[in-house]
Amino acid sequence: MTEIVRVAVAGTDEKSDIVVSIEPAESGITLELNSSVKNQFGPAIEASIREVLEELGVKNARVVANDRGALDCVIRARVETAVLRGKE
Repeated sequence: MTEIVRVAVAGTDEKSDIVVSIEPAESGITLELNSSVKNQFGPAIEASIREVLEELGVKNARVVANDRGALDCVIRARVETAVLRGKE
């Protein structure tokens, strides 16, 4: 299990990118997604974020994602980077 011990951020606020911040949480995963394409792709973006968290063994974290039209591979990379920066 990967424990998030500090606030960490990955990504930029540029077009076609996503800013992912992660911080410790008491219980479970909470995910807040802000995206201009949330109506169309929100469920897919959230699923990608949750898949990466699961693959990395993150069980407790608060994640905030501010999407600016990022591709799936970029989303996954930003989540992984944020987790690596935030773990012990």
